Amino acid sequence: MAIVNRPLRIALLSYRSKPHCGGQGVYVRHLSRELHALGHHVEVFSGQPYPDLDPGPVLREIPSLDLYRDDDPFRTPRWHEYRDWLDALETVMMWGGAFPEPLTFSLRTLRVLTERAADFDVVHDNQGLGYGMLGVRRLGLPLVTSIHHPISVDKRIDLAEFGWLTRLSRRRWYGFVRMQAKVARRLAGPSGAAGASGAEPLITVSESSKRDICRDFRVPPERVRIIPLGVDTRVFRPREAARMPGRIVAVASADSAIKGVATLLRAVGKVATDRDVHLVIVGKPAPATERLATQLSLDDRITFTHGLDDEAFSALLASAEIAVVPSLYEGFSLPAVEHMASGTPLVASRTGALPEVTGDAAVLVTPGDDEELAAVLRRLHDSPAERTLLGDRALERVRERFAWAAVAEATAEQYRDAIGPTC
Repeated sequence: MAIVNRPLRIALLSYRSKPHCGGQGVYVRHLSRELHALGHHVEVFSGQPYPDLDPGPVLREIPSLDLYRDDDPFRTPRWHEYRDWLDALETVMMWGGAFPEPLTFSLRTLRVLTERAADFDVVHDNQGLGYGMLGVRRLGLPLVTSIHHPISVDKRIDLAEFGWLTRLSRRRWYGFVRMQAKVARRLAGPSGAAGASGAEPLITVSESSKRDICRDFRVPPERVRIIPLGVDTRVFRPREAARMPGRIVAVASADSAIKGVATLLRAVGKVATDRDVHLVIVGKPAPATERLATQLSLDDRITFTHGLDDEAFSALLASAEIAVVPSLYEGFSLPAVEHMASGTPLVASRTGALPEVTGDAAVLVTPGDDEELAAVLRRLHDSPAERTLLGDRALERVRERFAWAAVAEATAEQYRDAIGPTC
């Protein structure tokens, strides 16, 4: 019987999968659930932090040394924690200023897949692109890869923020980007393990990300397929409770320059001089962000929160009068769609995929321009009618475009393309 006529056995890989914020954990949770609902067998292989999965998919833990845990980042492990040479490599790379997880996760996972190659029809690597993924081909397993956006963009924006000495150390941190570009080019080339198309598909989430991948990773455009992400409207939805007057909410899972948190703080600092507003940021602030909040006299006008479960997180998004995505770049932005699904009026930067994702359901502003952002926040604060219009447009756009079931169906088609007409 042809494999196209039966359910697939899928190994879905994610080198880290923070459960409730950050795209990777959200992606593997919802994609794995919907693939399972389609009748496929899904095993999620993940390093720490592990995802929260819905019933059906199976979690296979691929433990690392967890060197970047929130409560003890850049820690030095004790001797009894080392299990093999990969653990030693991970620590040495961290000591040298590099970020080792994409590489070491790929090698650990390849070791597991080597023993279980007969258990799967296809492997799906989510944003890892470690050298170990090249070994999947030698196992005869078709490989599909998701690149939500190339981290080369983050690198350029981040490095522009610092002096030459800091840039030197940050370049070491971003060393994995060179590896990801090489792996992406290799995977986009011909392979005997690929299906009828001659190469395993690379999946991305927007036209903007596709352009960036093709430019920075030098991947042929015909090898990149676009499948937008979805949102769980059972969780992210408007609530009956009244919205909190003056509440502005933003999600910044990684407090780095690319997320535009500093721009948002400066804008809110201006608005707070003549409007009664309060900013809630979902994310753990960096010391520089806390210092800026204090300098702007925002300590009593801003709350940072993190570690929320689904119910608390979605209720928070639906409680705001205004949501903001102030990023300097986004390859898609799940938070933008989650705000929209909550019916919350959205202000977003005119950059990356955000105009493509939001359409006319958001007010777009120039990235990094705190004056323009402050003017829009004042206008929306003073205009309930405009807020209602934006919220209604957002809900309509989500219903039309962003459903996880459709994401899973389109992704399964890419799996079958990679497998080819196997009998």
